[in-house]
Amino acid sequence: MKTRNSVLLPKAQKTLSTLGENLKLARLRRKYSTQQVAERANISRPTLLSIEKGNPNVSIGAYIKVLFVLGLDKDILQLASDDTLGRKLQDAKLIVKGRAPKAKNKRLTDGSKE
Repeated sequence: MKTRNSVLLPKAQKTLSTLGENLKLARLRRKYSTQQVAERANISRPTLLSIEKGNPNVSIGAYIKVLFVLGLDKDILQLASDDTLGRKLQDAKLIVKGRAPKAKNKRLTDGSKE
């Protein structure tokens, strides 16, 4: 079976690596072993180690399982909750249209309306 290699921009890879480090620190603070977290998250120990290294080939579902085991599952709901840029873009495209003036009925020379 071939493995996929995901290519990420350096900034995105740095973010993923930081997330992995944060998960590892949270695990260590709780004094959980890698085996305990892996078993509770129903993932393999190598998958957990990949998560802690920020491997982009691990599914987001596995990341969420680890967050749940560590009691940090509510943190995932904070992602994109305050979309400042998106709101600014949305507001920039909102155009308040004024009502067009009513058209007056003009009489044509033959007496019919337009």
